[in-house]
Amino acid sequence: MEPSAKVPLRAWVVTFAGTAVNLCLGILYAWSVWKAQLIASDPIQPGAAMTGMNEGWTYLSKAEATWAYAICGFVFAAFMIPGGRLQDRYGPKLGATLGGLFLAGGCIVAGLMKSYLGLIIGFGLMGGIGMGLGYAAATPAAVKWFGPHQRGLIVGLVVGGYGGAAIYIAPLATSLIDNYGLSGSFIGLGILFAVVVIVAGQLLSWPPAGYVPPAPAAEMTKKSMTTTDWPAADMIKTGQFYGLVFLFIGSAQSGLLVIANATPMLNRIATPEFLAAFGWLLASFGGLVNAVGRVGTGLYSDKLGRANAYLINGFLAAACVLAIPWIMAHKSVPLLFIAVGVVYWQYGGGLALLPAFTADYFGSKNLGFNYGLVFLGWGIAFFIPQLAGYLEDYYHTLDYAFYLSGGLLIAAVLVCRLLTRPGES
Repeated sequence: MEPSAKVPLRAWVVTFAGTAVNLCLGILYAWSVWKAQLIASDPIQPGAAMTGMNEGWTYLSKAEATWAYAICGFVFAAFMIPGGRLQDRYGPKLGATLGGLFLAGGCIVAGLMKSYLGLIIGFGLMGGIGMGLGYAAATPAAVKWFGPHQRGLIVGLVVGGYGGAAIYIAPLATSLIDNYGLSGSFIGLGILFAVVVIVAGQLLSWPPAGYVPPAPAAEMTKKSMTTTDWPAADMIKTGQFYGLVFLFIGSAQSGLLVIANATPMLNRIATPEFLAAFGWLLASFGGLVNAVGRVGTGLYSDKLGRANAYLINGFLAAACVLAIPWIMAHKSVPLLFIAVGVVYWQYGGGLALLPAFTADYFGSKNLGFNYGLVFLGWGIAFFIPQLAGYLEDYYHTLDYAFYLSGGLLIAAVLVCRLLTRPGES
């Protein structure tokens, strides 16, 4: 069948429905707002009971306050695999609906249990399952409607919703915590997410049988796109698969480290007056740059190539990650915003590049399952912010975690330089 003359309106409906789904799933990126409320600080010790609207909750150590976040990310990555299989076999509506139910249920469980265990079960396990199932439904459904020359942009738009979620969730969660307590914030957001994800999920669909998207430029197809749809069993036998997983670890871990600590870092260097009015601002600013970075990186990766986009983003972000200890020591709020912004851009860009990389290297037919396997790199990356929590508890500084993170990102950039499409020398 001949390619379509132009992309149909339905393709854009699917794309923005996927963005809406991800705008709810991205609660993970506002975790630092809850972490700042949960961690104990002198003279309060971990295990001490909270009072007032948060009666029933107890304060946590820094490592404990990161575990729900880390578990959520790892479970998210693990459930991208069955989520991708569901999407490839049954279409995107089922995965999105189940994702909305699990995420909403997990938030409500966390709010009702009022405990560390409740955070692990509700936010960590149930939330992670919901994110994995829902996220796996949205991106592959949209990609199937578009040709390879638009993959970067379309993936950026869909996953931009996940990154952009912190823009509204951070201030909304702060307001809910201030007015209704920790439990009220989790329960209220859970109800909101159930409605939005399930409704938006019903708008996701595959193209009709025989549909062929508009063709890309001939030169781009020749240079960077595969014409073969690889099954997962063959993909995992290639060195490129493991290279992409490492690229995901490298690009993700630096962003996840900053996301987990953005609000507490700002709390340490900003004035009390600034914090009273804008304590949530760094998380929301990061969410905005994260989202724009996904769309922007996706767009210029369509022009410059995926590898060149990864190299540009990675080197700039590594320099900023390595500079953060110096910035914190000098208590420069403007420089912190600049450094965090570059790291968020790179992190968001990686989440636009890796699904496009996967489709370019291994085809779009099995993208749901194949990308689910590559996405394991994102889940593995959560061990760095979790390790950072232990390092901070022991050394009373995050400096060593940032040096480790910067080194890993530089290593990923070097690996990216060596990667070629399967079949090329």
